[in-house]
Amino acid sequence: MRQAAAHDDRTLAVVVSTADVLGHPAARRESLTAAEQRRAAAFRFDRDRDDFIAAHLLVRLCAGRLLGVPADTLTLEQHCADCGSREHGKPSLAGVPGVHVSLSHTPDVVAAAAGRQPVGVDVERATVSGTALGTAGRVLSPQELRTMRATARPDRYFLRQWVRKEALVKIGETSLRDMAKADLSALPADVPDGSPRLSRHGELHVLDWTDERRDAVAAVVSAGRPRLGVAAVPLSDITD
Repeated sequence: MRQAAAHDDRTLAVVVSTADVLGHPAARRESLTAAEQRRAAAFRFDRDRDDFIAAHLLVRLCAGRLLGVPADTLTLEQHCADCGSREHGKPSLAGVPGVHVSLSHTPDVVAAAAGRQPVGVDVERATVSGTALGTAGRVLSPQELRTMRATARPDRYFLRQWVRKEALVKIGETSLRDMAKADLSALPADVPDGSPRLSRHGELHVLDWTDERRDAVAAVVSAGRPRLGVAAVPLSDITD
């Protein structure tokens, strides 16, 4: 591992624990907007609130690294194209139209990405419930369903495709209702723990990551080739 430069034009993607973000000296809660603070306060459980806050701070850290500016000087905005709300939806940086950002959170683990090209990221805990698997017919293409049924770990295969497709939704390449139309069966099913794997889906780059220690699976989809992988802590260390 090597330390990335303070100013870096490459797509940055980080998967890390919620606790590590909240304990990072540059992750300042006071940088959250009023809308983010309202959404954070609405969570019933502290754990969920912390995950939300950590993801919104981590995306600032990634963008700050990309731009070479302090993370707490960046303002995160969101806009929902369906309802017009500014309280949720696709994230962006106020006053920085040339940078694309994405974020995700799952219990105790968060992910974020920032780049000069459109990018989407998703992270989920690796344990898949039977209820989630029951949605496979609405999420997977016919070929993906056949592959899932033939694999020794159908739950892991489903989850791998799920995070990829969630990232595709965030980048605007598909929608939640059209997930099954996106056939990702040609992408590798096996992603070894701790080794980012880069693949192609048409003109898009897909970066997969498995983190057994955090019981997490993540995917990054970018229009530009991610030249950096997904990092574990500390946040100053990012793998090529």
